Amino acid sequence: MHAWEAIQKTLDYIEEHITEEIEIEELADTASLSLFYYQRLFSRLVKKPVREYIKMRRMAIVLEVLQNKNKRILDIALEYGFGSHETFTRGFKELYGMTPEQYREKPISLNRFDKPDLLLGYTLIDEGVPLISEGLVLEMNRRLLKEPIYFVGFFDYVPNAGQLPVGESTGVDVPGEIWRRFHQEKALIARKANGREIGVAYLGDAPTGCFTYFAGAEVEEVIEDEHFQSWQLPAREYIVCGFEASDFQELVTVALNKAIKYSGLWLEKHNLTMDAFSPEIYYGSTPEVSYMELYIPFIKKQ
Repeated sequence: MHAWEAIQKTLDYIEEHITEEIEIEELADTASLSLFYYQRLFSRLVKKPVREYIKMRRMAIVLEVLQNKNKRILDIALEYGFGSHETFTRGFKELYGMTPEQYREKPISLNRFDKPDLLLGYTLIDEGVPLISEGLVLEMNRRLLKEPIYFVGFFDYVPNAGQLPVGESTGVDVPGEIWRRFHQEKALIARKANGREIGVAYLGDAPTGCFTYFAGAEVEEVIEDEHFQSWQLPAREYIVCGFEASDFQELVTVALNKAIKYSGLWLEKHNLTMDAFSPEIYYGSTPEVSYMELYIPFIKKQ
């Protein structure tokens, strides 16, 4: 068994027993490692100490549970091993900058710490060869875009702090809030029939310490509009990371974060680097599958 496989085995165990008392000694036994080496290896591969990781995963799951207003916050805190309402509230505020009561009263998009999929850091696929891991199906291909694609929507500036790295940050999900605004008003856009939607991070004219994020719908051509902004996907060659998940929520959170990280690794191993921006193009979903693509402009490393 590879070292990462031993740690992944304990990540699976934590997820299965997330509402129970979890002893580190038990995790070390599950990994067939000494307590000292297990904790050292866990921190190295997951980039968090074991106890902190368990707390952050519990908090990520609790965000969903808090939306059920029929459950008391104290009961949720005790169910997920926080000991008391005070302990839970303190930990929640440290991660998200608000209390559980404030979040329940006015839900906003928050970043959640994902369960890592360590396989993706140790498996390199060829172009056109699907990779399957923990419900994610992913494939890398080159694609030449001969004509630009036009989108209309909204953009805003996003502080780097609290947003990166993807799947590991906590706090307000600012791109998610941009998407919320877009979904509220997208019916006003004269969109292309069966057109796609896009989310794209790029520098633009964002102030220092920030990036620009745009969410929009595909249109036939850009029309000047005082209410909406526009963005175009330039004609050029891209590495396209296509991936699918079992449902749309999984697609735009955990699956997307995994695809972004894997694409970065894949480019590096092929002596390529991402150039300027990284669009997420959404094709929608069916009851069977949800699919999207990352269009990655690239340049050859010198």
